Formats: sequence, C-alpha cells, structure tokens
Amino acid sequence: MSKTETEQYTIRLPNNLDLRLFQGTNNSNLKLLRNLLDINFTIRNNKVLVDSKEPEDKLKKLKIIIDELVNLVDSNFNPKKSDIRYIVQVVRHGEVPELYKLLNKKIVITAKKKVITPKTLHQKEYVDSIDKFDIVFGIGPAGTGKTYLAVAKAVNYLRENLVKRVVLVRPAVEAGEKIGFLPGDIQEKVNPYLRPLYDALYEMLTPNKVEELISNKIIEIIPLAFMRGRTLNDAFIIMDEAQNATPDQMKMFLTRMGFGSKVIVTGDITQIDLPSSQESGLINAEKRLNNIDDIAFIYFSRIDVVRHNLVQKIIKAYKNES
Repeated sequence: MSKTETEQYTIRLPNNLDLRLFQGTNNSNLKLLRNLLDINFTIRNNKVLVDSKEPEDKLKKLKIIIDELVNLVDSNFNPKKSDIRYIVQVVRHGEVPELYKLLNKKIVITAKKKVITPKTLHQKEYVDSIDKFDIVFGIGPAGTGKTYLAVAKAVNYLRENLVKRVVLVRPAVEAGEKIGFLPGDIQEKVNPYLRPLYDALYEMLTPNKVEELISNKIIEIIPLAFMRGRTLNDAFIIMDEAQNATPDQMKMFLTRMGFGSKVIVTGDITQIDLPSSQESGLINAEKRLNNIDDIAFIYFSRIDVVRHNLVQKIIKAYKNES
C-alpha cells in the first residue's frame, strides 16, 4: 500500500487477477465492502485507490480484506456476500481470516455433488479436532454448523471405512410442550425431535441410501435414553442439542464409547429447555472435563453463523437482552 501524488493510498492488484470475480456482479462485492467498512475507494488499472483522509487503521483493514479477496479469486473461488461479511468481521476482531485456505479442507461431497468445506476459522478448528481427538465438544449458537459438519464428518468416516456405523442421538426434551400429550407411540412422539438429524443426512446422501443404511442399522437415529446399557465400538457417535441432557445422561452417553469410536457433542448453552432447577449436562461436562488433554472443546460465536445474515443480528439482539 503506497501514497500517490494525488494524496490517495494505492493497493496494487495482481495483473492477472480476474476482476469480474473480484468485483462481483455489477460490482456487488465492492459495494458491500464500501458499506461494511464505511470507506470509499475506486478500482482503476488494477489498483485500489483510497482517499488519504481515511484513518490509518481503516486503511490497514481494507488492505487485509483486499488481499484475502485476491487470494480467494486466485483459488478460483467466487466470493459470496456471506464470505465478505465474514472476512470483514474477522478482520475487525484483529485476526487474519485466510478463508481461501479453508476451501481446500474438503470434508465430504454430497449426493448432489456439493463440496462441503469449513466456512470459518472455528469450523476448521472443529473439523481438525474431530480428526485429532476421540471426544470433541462443539459449543455455540444456532447456525454455526456444529451438527451439520459433525454429520458430514460422520458420512466421510463411513465412506472411508474408518468406522462401521454412525449413531446420531438427541435428548427428547420439549421447548414448552409435554411429549406425553403428543399423539402416537413412542417412536412417533420422539421423531419430531430427531428430524434435524435426518435433514442433515439427507443433504449428504440420497434418500434411498439413507433408508438403506438405517434399515441395515449402519446408521441409527435415536433418542438419548435409548443409549443406556450399550457400548459402541468402531462408531461415529453424535449427540445433538446436548444442553438438554442432564448430568447423569451426559455421563451415561460419554461412557457408551468403545474402542475405535469418535464422540461428538454439540449444543448451545443459551437454549436450555430443561427445568430451571435442573443443571444442564453440557455445562456440567464443560466444568468437569475441560482440563482433560485428550478431549477438545471448540467454541463458536455469532461470527461463525453461516445462515442468513439476519440470524447473526437476532443472536446479538437476544444476547444483549440477557
């Protein structure tokens, strides 16, 4: 970055840069960047020109963000609005996003040929920890990819014959509705609570393949209570919504782990549906197990939300209220 004779700072772009991808359709990437940073700049002759009156700190942030976008485009990646928002947020927090490096961390290819990769630094830390540790806790708000990425890793492990089965578990705890009053038998009562796990699987595999694997008990999707008394070897075991497990249930679940297994526990400690007098098993486990070297705790924040941009704002609004 240099100062020109016309009192402008210049950020030079590579001569071979695909400006079409860099700038976005109708300059949408640049418009969003100007809006997010509240800074005015122009592109001319492969140079980003910025008014020298802008604060030095803002200019440094812009340089980091421009370099990141250049690296994305050089990696043949088309930056989306969500990518730009994430890059800006990370840079504002004093970190270098290096999002282009995450794109090479392929987890699994879905039935529709979609390549699933981490989209944030914490997501990459999470999937790396799943490979490194046998027990991993993913804690953070909704929309941060905790369950989705865990299911993607489970499918990958199954395809690579690293495990023989996948077990997906959820506590059947209701948010404001008593399960006993719902119609149907026990399976029909608990199926609504397990639906998000089915949804994640159907994104990775064809419906016929999911049903085949479930029929052959290679994949199990069950309420947490059904885990009692079992020991699972060579399995990839995920507990979702773990904040709604009691401490006793959490202990029961973790001790089901057998040889050659992976255990992933995901939850959001701000969304506990247990009675107010009942401690969450996720919070309890965090206190008890956080100092064990062979167990990883990965924490997500609203920066890691990969859903609609409004979800981040909603999470922030509710956090400020509490």
